[in-house]
Amino acid sequence: MDKPSTGFRVFVKEIYLSTRERIELVDITNKVEEAVQESKIRNGICLVYAPHATAAIILNEHERGLLNDIAKKILEIAPPGANYLHNRIDNNAHAHVASSIIGSSATLPVVNGELVRGTWQNIFLVELDGPRASRRIIVEVLGE
Repeated sequence: MDKPSTGFRVFVKEIYLSTRERIELVDITNKVEEAVQESKIRNGICLVYAPHATAAIILNEHERGLLNDIAKKILEIAPPGANYLHNRIDNNAHAHVASSIIGSSATLPVVNGELVRGTWQNIFLVELDGPRASRRIIVEVLGE
């Protein structure tokens, strides 16, 4: 028999990190899993959100060749030197375009107190306009 519900709860944790490259994938899986554990929420969802217009969140395998392939493809899809109108302001339109295509968040289930992800799925912040001294990621766990 299941335990009675303790009610709906919300837990929020902010993660801060710095990046070193113009395009960089930073594995934040362990930090997100730590937040889920801290939340003490048994069943619900975990939102991972990057509140930046030039960064993104993805789920994928942490394999060096694949990470390089993803970075290369991002540069092909949104090349830095292209003739963007936004570059008249601050020369980073490629990062805004890539972020809008990739997306700034991911939502994963939490079941029995554990983050549910595929065998090869890790969580990455995708830096698109680095290097940056500080990037913020918000992890919000909702459930009971």
